[in-house]
Amino acid sequence: MTDLTDDAPIRVLVAKPGLDGHDRGAKVVAAALRDAGMEVIYGGLHMTPEMIVEMAVQEDVDVIGLSVLSGAHMTLFPEVLRRLREVGADHVLVTGGGILPDEDIAALREQGTGELFGPGTSLDALAEYIRSETSKRRAAASGRA
Repeated sequence: MTDLTDDAPIRVLVAKPGLDGHDRGAKVVAAALRDAGMEVIYGGLHMTPEMIVEMAVQEDVDVIGLSVLSGAHMTLFPEVLRRLREVGADHVLVTGGGILPDEDIAALREQGTGELFGPGTSLDALAEYIRSETSKRRAAASGRA
């Protein structure tokens, strides 16, 4: 498991689940998070939820960032969350973005996702959210919360 100290690098898996072949935004996010000092693994296109969770566990990540532009977000996000719970890795933050209607964002948040972001989100705001949320989760895991 990742070192729970706040100064340990944050490890992020950026993944493109499903049949969505548009990865420019995911690559921009991956580069921005890397520039912000995070360790970033880019999973590539056409990943299944099973592949994403397996990679997240193998790479011992703090965060999974899903980029979904295909409209399948109401299936893909919950399936990743479910599989994380199955393998005992539900401490991993699942966040992401795409073209997501507000009502779907609310429903996904209720199911356990972190913040979800749309086009035009500041990359600095995204990095700060990940830093803040990871710090909270590490504190809770180490009993400091």
